[in-house]
Amino acid sequence: MTAVETAASGAPRGWVFIYAPGAGSSSEDPFGVFAAESLAAEGITVVRFQFPYMEAGRRSPDRTPVLEATWTAVIQTIESRGSRTVVGGRSMGGRIASQVVAKGARVDALVLFAYPLHPPGDPSRLRDRHLPDIGVPTLFCSGTRDSFGSPAELEQAASNVRSSRLHLLDGADHGFGVLKRSGRSKQDVWREAVEAMVDWLPG
Repeated sequence: MTAVETAASGAPRGWVFIYAPGAGSSSEDPFGVFAAESLAAEGITVVRFQFPYMEAGRRSPDRTPVLEATWTAVIQTIESRGSRTVVGGRSMGGRIASQVVAKGARVDALVLFAYPLHPPGDPSRLRDRHLPDIGVPTLFCSGTRDSFGSPAELEQAASNVRSSRLHLLDGADHGFGVLKRSGRSKQDVWREAVEAMVDWLPG
């Protein structure tokens, strides 16, 4: 399995962030690379990985047990370092992280970028049943135009996690894209998302 580590270059904060991409992306997805470089400058080591289906060149994601087992294996590999561990990712990568955390994975915090609360246009299929079982501080960071969860829906979902914060990225969609008339670029949104994580993370 491909995993890429970006070592902290700034003053160490004692955290390792394990990041998984969305369903159609690899360990080299642009937001993940940007986040890794930005967080490293803030003293946070980042480990990015991809799931077995992407490693094998397949387009369809693995079944949930395989995705969860992959996340669990990566967490167990990193936890021996003794640093505080924050896990998460974008879209599906973060969703699966939240599921293994809800099942008791030993981590210290959880970050969910563009959490896919439900399939686009189908709020009847909420992916929130496990959220009350998450026992670590959790940051939800999504765009206000995200078709996978409106601000109101995400606020309700976040309230199911005992210690959570919701940061809304004004005008961003599920891919963190923004309209030209907003005057912002996708990188501006990426920067805001990473800064929200840095400001929220203890220590």
